[in-house]
Amino acid sequence: MKDSNNSFSSNILVMAAPRNVINDGGRQQRDEENLLLNEDSPTSKKPIGAKLEGKFPLTRWELAAAITVFLVFSIGLISIYLTMPPAQYVNIKLPRSVSDLRILKDHLGAYANEYKAQFILGYCSTYIFMQTFMIPGTIFMSLLAGALFGVLRGLLLVVCNATAGASSCYFLSKLIGRPLVNWLWPEKLRFFQAEIAKRKDKLLNYMLFLRITPTLPNTFINVASPIVDIPFHVFFLATLVGLLPASYITVRAGLALGDLKSVRDLYDFKTLGVLFLIGFVSIAPTILKRKRTYE
Repeated sequence: MKDSNNSFSSNILVMAAPRNVINDGGRQQRDEENLLLNEDSPTSKKPIGAKLEGKFPLTRWELAAAITVFLVFSIGLISIYLTMPPAQYVNIKLPRSVSDLRILKDHLGAYANEYKAQFILGYCSTYIFMQTFMIPGTIFMSLLAGALFGVLRGLLLVVCNATAGASSCYFLSKLIGRPLVNWLWPEKLRFFQAEIAKRKDKLLNYMLFLRITPTLPNTFINVASPIVDIPFHVFFLATLVGLLPASYITVRAGLALGDLKSVRDLYDFKTLGVLFLIGFVSIAPTILKRKRTYE
């Protein structure tokens, strides 16, 4: 009787085993399918630095939002140009070299003196538009400000416009920038996030250091800052103050366009050394605080 019961129990275990294997296999298959669905879901939050390969990173909604913002800015810029006094627009174009800038300065000099308010409005609108949408050439606009308005007024224009354009780029990136930055600069974004995480207590000092020195491109800082959760007030203040030294060098160089052969001449080793020295002064409180903590 005992052997019969043991045999019966063994049969039950043998019959149940395949069912458990089937159930476990089915559960595993469902888990894998759910994982794939979650990875492909547009609402799933992907880690920073996960590069999207083989496809454009923006969804239809994000692309539509980007196009809409661009069109709104473009319509506003065109409207400002249409209200300005007539000029010889054939000779006016965005400069791509120092020689182009000299030609542009010659054509705009008299116009800027005669219609100063309208010209400044058009200049500011163009600068902010270029900075918002990361269009190269703002350094030539800074040189032009120095050539046309002098150091003080040119510096004020450049810093205010650069800060306004960077702020617009910040909010645009906050809206749709995460997948695009993950796609374009995944390694650089991971590095930036790690550095920000280590400097939460003295974030303003670190952002000032980045703005003053050419450690990271300003364009990358503009689009990556909202993604790594840098507060806007820190971003704004660091941009407003941190751009002063480099902007002063560029605007001042605009007074002597005839002696300038290339944009590379603006930032020689001496100039870079001065910028890094100013940058290290901005992070000195952080270094001293860490030293006291270790002691």
